[in-house]
Amino acid sequence: MSTPAVPHDGTDAEARPVASVERRVLGVSTEVWPRILAPFAIGVVVLGLWEFLVRWYAVPAYVLPGPVLIGETLVADWGTLFGSLLITLRITFLALAAAVIVGVSLAVLFTQSKWLEMALLPYAVILQVTPVVAIAPLIIIWAGDINLSLLICAWLVAFFPILSNTILGLNSADHNLVDYFRLNGATRWQTLRYLKLPAALPYFLAGLKISGGLALIGAVVAEFVAGTGGSESGLAYRILESGYQLKIPRVFAALLMISLTGVAIFLATSTISHLLLRRWHESALKRES
Repeated sequence: MSTPAVPHDGTDAEARPVASVERRVLGVSTEVWPRILAPFAIGVVVLGLWEFLVRWYAVPAYVLPGPVLIGETLVADWGTLFGSLLITLRITFLALAAAVIVGVSLAVLFTQSKWLEMALLPYAVILQVTPVVAIAPLIIIWAGDINLSLLICAWLVAFFPILSNTILGLNSADHNLVDYFRLNGATRWQTLRYLKLPAALPYFLAGLKISGGLALIGAVVAEFVAGTGGSESGLAYRILESGYQLKIPRVFAALLMISLTGVAIFLATSTISHLLLRRWHESALKRES
């Protein structure tokens, strides 16, 4: 007795991909909403508790202001604080750009010449482990220009993560592929361009995310050490000025602006990393549950 034929469409039922339905709310994937709502809820609870305790114990504003007073101060002094923030950001982005240019250039040179790496890399490590607060006064004296000295201090802080991560990425190229390029007569420049630089891109972007925040920290620390005042002063000077005048709510408002700026820089560099890696690198590919 023969078994009745089963209609077959040419594909194996077990091999058919299961269509995943992505649900979206207000244009945002439901998988993203928990990442937004969870920290937001924690922040609201913490701020609410902070405001309640400050009011309950009648803590003076010059000791610890509440979130409401900090927000009011931020709005009232927005013109002054925002202008100072732009000055700090100018130093930050110039230092980050210089760190990228110098860091990537030195990383390429070091990977092309091991003797050069052994000779110069220890000095880069020394610059990284030396506290910028300790050498900032010397840099200010030697540079002769306050803006240049601030730029150098911020660059020193942001430079090493890009250098070290890029070197690691360039050295992480598959050695089998390196040998394959060599067997096919590829020049060192062709191997660098078509193999090592793409392999180093994820490592460089990881260093960029670190250096973005460090450049901001370096700019603020350098401004603290320099103590420059006047209309061309950054947020660090506004913090010092407000502290001397016991305007503590203004201190917290300036700190809030610095923190939010650091978060914005991290999100921007993370977005750049995702856009560059999302189509080919495992770290950015969407994982199936």
